[in-house]
Amino acid sequence: MQADFEHCSTLVRDADRDRYLATLFAPAAQRDALNALYAFNIEIARVREKAREPMPGEIRLQWWREALTDERDGEAAAHPVAAALRETLARYNIARDRLAALIDVHTFDLYDEPMRTLDDLENYAGKTQGALFAMAAEILGRPGAAEAALTRHAGIAYSIAGILRALPVHAARRQLYLPLELLERHGVNREDIFAAHGEIPLRAALAELRAHARRHLAAARAKLDVAPPEILPALLPAATVGPALRRMERRGYEPFEVYQMPGWRRQWWLWRAARDPSRIFMI
Repeated sequence: MQADFEHCSTLVRDADRDRYLATLFAPAAQRDALNALYAFNIEIARVREKAREPMPGEIRLQWWREALTDERDGEAAAHPVAAALRETLARYNIARDRLAALIDVHTFDLYDEPMRTLDDLENYAGKTQGALFAMAAEILGRPGAAEAALTRHAGIAYSIAGILRALPVHAARRQLYLPLELLERHGVNREDIFAAHGEIPLRAALAELRAHARRHLAAARAKLDVAPPEILPALLPAATVGPALRRMERRGYEPFEVYQMPGWRRQWWLWRAARDPSRIFMI
């Protein structure tokens, strides 16, 4: 079983640097469980990249649903992420239907249907990244109902920042997470996005979406005082949101250029936030 957890740790280190670094600030006893949860999220979130077509993607997501309900017991036991995840769910008494709900929401990723409204985007973000923040917090400290809004706001802000960073990738495969209502309000044609035309109307729409992310950062920060200190490592990845948004507002920013945040900067932001939690949701 330890080899399964080590596999998860390696996967998270390579594919989700924010959360890998954040786990280093968590107690050693909970790191395996956190990495199992995060590795599962990686597996689900990248199904489209690996499957490329909706039907194989649907089959892969269904495999994970069945692995969670023990319908594929032998196969799941042989899959390092599935085995580590099932051990984690049992150890921390996390309901499997919460993972199944996360899988269901990621079905959206398999198709080219656009995100239609800002409410739809918030719902998607809350049920994916928000749910991930919440379950990680449960592994660390069993937060109460008062922290549910905190993790949801954190998840929405983190998800929006991720969508803005991934705009070049999504546009290249004609996938649209930017809400249509937002684009229409600014007179942006979706075909211009797919053609990577970063004209002034699009920049205005992106600025509005950044402002929306900041409102969620502010709402999360307002609730930080009620959070038990032990769950803070689960929230640390959100410390990268503010700096990412600020970079997008610099002169010369090009929304369709792929940008990889230097690893040392991620480490620096997370280290400072771990020492001073008020920095986690800096706007």
